[in-house]
Order: sequence, then C-alpha cells, then structure tokens
Amino acid sequence: MRLPSKRFPRDSQLADDTYRGRAGPTVVTLKVNSMRVVITGGAGFLGKLLAAKILERGALTDACGQLREVSELVLVDMAAAQGESWIADKRVSQVIGDVADRNVLVQAMTANTGSVFHLAAVVSGQAEADFDIGMRVNVDSTRTLLELTRALPEAPKFVFTSSIAVFGGALPAILPDDQILTPQGSYGAQKAMGELLVSDMSRKGMIDGRSLRLPTVTVRPGKPNKAASSFASGIVREPLAGVNAICPVAPDAKMWVQSPPRVIENVLIGHEARASTLMNTRSISVPGITVSVRDMVDSLRRVAGDAVADRVTWRLDPTIDRLVSSWPQAFSADRGKALGMTADTSFDDMVRAYMAHVNSTKE
Repeated sequence: MRLPSKRFPRDSQLADDTYRGRAGPTVVTLKVNSMRVVITGGAGFLGKLLAAKILERGALTDACGQLREVSELVLVDMAAAQGESWIADKRVSQVIGDVADRNVLVQAMTANTGSVFHLAAVVSGQAEADFDIGMRVNVDSTRTLLELTRALPEAPKFVFTSSIAVFGGALPAILPDDQILTPQGSYGAQKAMGELLVSDMSRKGMIDGRSLRLPTVTVRPGKPNKAASSFASGIVREPLAGVNAICPVAPDAKMWVQSPPRVIENVLIGHEARASTLMNTRSISVPGITVSVRDMVDSLRRVAGDAVADRVTWRLDPTIDRLVSSWPQAFSADRGKALGMTADTSFDDMVRAYMAHVNSTKE
C-alpha cells in the first residue's frame, strides 16, 4: 500500500531558527515512508560502525513508531570517513566541518530528517584539560543541534551518546537506574547538561530523545586518543601489535566496559525503543561488565600468551587515575535490559573479538 505524502518547507529554511516570518513559503513533496538519518561524529570508529549497521538494516522506526526506509545517511565530522566500501553507497553523503559551527550542522539537516545520532564529542581527558573547548563542543554544539532538530516539521528521534562519567564520587557498589547525577569531571558535567536538555525537550514534545550512558568502549582499533579511558584499549591493542603499552591507573581499578559491536547493537535498540517504554526519564544506563584493569591484562595473557601480556607496564598518572577512580564500576541497568540491551559475556571474549577484527582487516 502506498503511503501518503506530506508537504514541508524547503530545506534551506533550516537556516532560520523557526519556519515563521516568510510569506508564501516554497514547499517540496516528501514521501513519509523514507527519511534522512544524520550521524555526528560519523567519521569516527563508532560512527562508521553505526553507519554500516544502519545501511545494512535499511530502515528504522521514526518517532511515531512507523518503519521508514533510510533513503539518506549523512555523516558529519571534522574529516571525511574513509576506508570503507559502503561510503560509495548512493545513500551516503558527508558534511565536513566543526560540529560547533552552526552552519555545518545546518547543511546536514533537512525537513525529511527522521533520526539524529549525536556521537560527536570532545573526550574526557581533553575536556578536563581544556574547559572552553569541552563546553564549546560538548554543550554548545549539542544545544545548537537540538535547536535545529526542534525546528523540523515533525519531531524526530534524537539519540545522544552520554557517559557513565555523569556519576562520580561516593557511589553505591551497583548504581540503580534512579541514581542522581554527580559528575566529578568537566566531561561528565557536560554530558549531564546534554542529558537534561534532551530530557526537557522530549518532555515538551520538541524531539523524541533518548540519552544512552555508554560503558567504556574497548577494544578500539587505531591510535590512542585523549580520553582518560583510552588506556583500556591501549593495553590490549598495542601489545597485540607488538608495541609496549603503559597503564596509567592502579591494577585494582575497576571499569564498566563493553565491546564496540555490542555498543552499536545497544545504541540501535535504544533508538528503536518506543517513547512510551522510557517512562519518566529519557536517560538509559547501558549494560556492561565490571572488570579490574588487572583482569584485563590477565585476559590478554590467557588469550594471547605471556609474551604479549608482558608488554604492559604500570606507571601511575594521578590525573587519569583520579578521573577513572571517580567513575562508577557497576550498574543494575534494569531499564536498558528491559528494552533488550545486553552485555558482553567476558573480557576474554572481548579480546578474542578484537583479534578476529584485526585478522579480518588483513585479509
């Protein structure tokens, strides 16, 4: 059965905060069974994984619960996504520029935008070291993107990737879903601000938002970044590549972690959840597993052998150790589990999955 069409203002009007103030606006006809999807941070590792999975699925549900074909997938980032065959897909386009620049975000948004995945962020270590850039990217650009999203003809879904760093200090051993926000670093505070904006704009019906508090994602390929948690990938990735790695936190430090493929599965589960299942909050703690850093190295030893694990050395960095030690170590994640989100089975399996990924890229 053919679905009806709707008529919306022409895309260029998104350069204004609202659609008011112009007599006799030009309109275009849009099919409601297809939509544009926007991913900020789309050239990053997780952004590319998410893009590939969305293209594979071919359709997502919109804020009304209607399954719609993904006819356009727009990646927004400082540099172009490269190295993936799916980038040549006719549905894919890229907007290159600073996400804190409103004009860049305007280029990505059209009246047919049905879903926005906001992954772009300044990571924890950099946000702590440079307060101004953290606020500019993690808060100001988030609000700008939300305002542009609010201006769309129909409220879209908006997925904001938050962090467990919104919690810190004296915490229970296992955090319940209703734990109050107590960030102990600038990054966590900035993510908490984003969560509150998403929640309030959802309450007002401006967007259909959901904030997903991701565990530390490991093992990431590529080079180290400025995240305080970057070592959680480095102490596995570098030794497997024959390179020595320094662990900047105490061996007994515990972390709440999840593998990249599992994170993407859970992000899409969060996207597909109906608003009615989110109850009185739009913030969801994503399931993970608790491991100590010593356990991570022990897993590496069991899976890859002594020679590999012995490439890890311990050198305490007080700043990183303080930040990581302030983060929660375990969550009940009951609401996330009720939506169908899952955790990895063990860190051993996460190491094996990364090794399989590396081997597949060599073929």
